[in-house]
Amino acid sequence: MISRYKYHDLVWVDLERPSHEEVRQVMEEFEIHPIVADELLTPSLRPKVDRYENFIYLILHFPAIRHSHTNSSQEVDFIIGKKFIITVRYELLDPLHKFSKVFEVNSILNKSDLGEHAGYLFFYMIRKIYSSLGHELAIVGERLRDVEEKIFNGEEREMVIQLSAVHRDLLEFHRALRLHRGVLQSLGSTCEEFYGKDFRHYTDDIVGEYYKVEETLEDQKEILTELRSTNDSLLTTKTNETMKLLTVTNFLILPAALISSIFGMNALTMPIIGTPHDFWKILSIMAVAVFLTVLFFKRKKLL
Repeated sequence: MISRYKYHDLVWVDLERPSHEEVRQVMEEFEIHPIVADELLTPSLRPKVDRYENFIYLILHFPAIRHSHTNSSQEVDFIIGKKFIITVRYELLDPLHKFSKVFEVNSILNKSDLGEHAGYLFFYMIRKIYSSLGHELAIVGERLRDVEEKIFNGEEREMVIQLSAVHRDLLEFHRALRLHRGVLQSLGSTCEEFYGKDFRHYTDDIVGEYYKVEETLEDQKEILTELRSTNDSLLTTKTNETMKLLTVTNFLILPAALISSIFGMNALTMPIIGTPHDFWKILSIMAVAVFLTVLFFKRKKLL
């Protein structure tokens, strides 16, 4: 699907799940190198930035966010010219979708200050994406605070799955974003050559937005590590207490079981057996044995 947005002489073409014919049509219209056209139709494993004569080709991967229909990272290809920008993606990226609505409204109202070339449009676009990623990480932070509260309310076992789910989400963020730093730094020098030195401030700002996301991600990972350690410690403590209780219970039952076994022997002569109130006498012996066992554990501070 091809969507077009225009502001004065700036054009943004957004291709979502494009067909071969749609890619060929756009590539011919904007005179894009055939090598790039081939790359657009094949998923890339790593982000990169390449400089061509009339455009910059940038590939970035972003983590899947709550509004997406996939759990894997989402690739977005940017072709940034002087007066045009082309985005190619195969999944719905919510920040780009929202940006398109804002861009469309502002274009109609003629109140956007998008600068003199498409580099400024790319700047606002990528800043919106990183801002949305920061928002997603803030939601992860809220989940961690909720998990922390439940851990200390005695729900350690239930939180094991929740902590694993958060770990999976943060791992996806890390996998998608870990290579952005080097690519964005290369993008800065590339854009400076393509658009001029005045644009360097904007690429530095993009790197700054990325650093904010990266720092938040590292903070969330540290909090997750601490919570998992605390949760594991509490679970271990509860398990040890349970094992201790079972062990003590077995020791308490042991004297009574031993006495019961002795008086249950099929012997010809057995003390107490056959005397008046023999049942209550044996029961009293069991009670005394259990009491002495409890007293022993109390003195050893095991109870």
